[in-house]
Amino acid sequence: MLWWIALGGALGSVARFLVGPMVQRMVHGPLPVGTLAINVVGSFLIGLVLRSSLQGGQLSSNTIAFLTVGFCGGFTTFSAFSWETLRLLEDGEVVHAFTYIALSVALSVTAVFLGSLVARGLIRS
Repeated sequence: MLWWIALGGALGSVARFLVGPMVQRMVHGPLPVGTLAINVVGSFLIGLVLRSSLQGGQLSSNTIAFLTVGFCGGFTTFSAFSWETLRLLEDGEVVHAFTYIALSVALSVTAVFLGSLVARGLIRS
C-alpha cells in the first residue's frame, strides 16, 4: 500500500505543479486562485472517493489510499495556502487575505459535500 500512496503523492504533486500556475495565469488576479482551485478540486475528489468507499463502492483499499492519502495529499496545498495567506497579510492585503481564507474554506467544504453527494447518487454527473 505504501507504494500506491507514494505513487499517488508523486502524481498529485506533479499535477499541482502544472495546474496551479496554469490556473493562476488564466485568471490573473490578486488572489492565489491556482491554489484555491487545487484545494477545491482535491476536496471534491476526496469527498467522492471516500463517500463511495463508505457506501460499499468497488474501490480496493490500495486505490482509496492512492487517491486520497497519495494523490489528494500531494495535490492539495494547505501549506501553500498558509504561506500565500501570510504573504498577503505581510503585503498589507488584509481584505484579499481574508477573502482568500473565506473562499478557500467555503468552497473546499462545499466541494467535499458535493463530491459526497455525487458518490451517493444524489447528483448525476
